[in-house]
Amino acid sequence: MSNPLEERGRALEEDYFRRKERELIEKMRAKMQAEQLASKALRCPRDKGALVEVTFEGIKIDLCETCGGAWLDTGELEGLTKQDEGGWLSRLWDSTED
Repeated sequence: MSNPLEERGRALEEDYFRRKERELIEKMRAKMQAEQLASKALRCPRDKGALVEVTFEGIKIDLCETCGGAWLDTGELEGLTKQDEGGWLSRLWDSTED
């Protein structure tokens, strides 16, 4: 014959470990999701450094943290060239046409 107190103790123990396993599984899932997001982060095509998005003259461009390279997405170069006539890019292009 088994003791009801022992059975109750075993049930509580099993419940405790079940909850702890569930907590660990959730932590592992969260860690895996964070790693997946980090792997999807933009990388520099030149040296695989992390790209950081910055705003330059109202246009968002990507700058590499390691090599300092600037990378433009579709339409960003056109946006920079359409800036006011006194912008740095228009001055640069005007000087190369001479």
